[in-house]
Amino acid sequence: MPVFRWGHSWDAFKDLEREVDRLLSGVNFSLHGIRLGRQYPPVNLYEEKNEYLLTAELPGINIENLDLTISSGILTMKGSRKFPEEIPEHHFRRQERFQGDWQRSFSIPDRVNEDDLSAEFTDGILRIHLPKAEEAKAIQIPITEGGE
Repeated sequence: MPVFRWGHSWDAFKDLEREVDRLLSGVNFSLHGIRLGRQYPPVNLYEEKNEYLLTAELPGINIENLDLTISSGILTMKGSRKFPEEIPEHHFRRQERFQGDWQRSFSIPDRVNEDDLSAEFTDGILRIHLPKAEEAKAIQIPITEGGE
């Protein structure tokens, strides 16, 4: 007869796990088996016929706490997700969702028309439309016969 059953851990272990998570929350380990370093927010980038589409998952973010800028071909997303005020930190037994300030930057392809960028935020999904610029057309260079 087993003394310990999986899934029924002791409260002391839950408290220890919470404290270790709290202590390591600011440290980005990339060693397998300890913690995986993850970039927030997770994004997808699609190429469509007339545009690139970057989507970012931002559950729990208010649009007022979101900022998008572009400069010198670098798109930067900044934001923050606040801790729930109604739940004191010492009540958490597990906390996996990212809280606090974050920032991610992406290099934008040269073929993007930066003047026509747009974004929409619906149901926690940010969609950034990156319209493709017209392809550079070859220009015929006239050749004249030179004389001496």
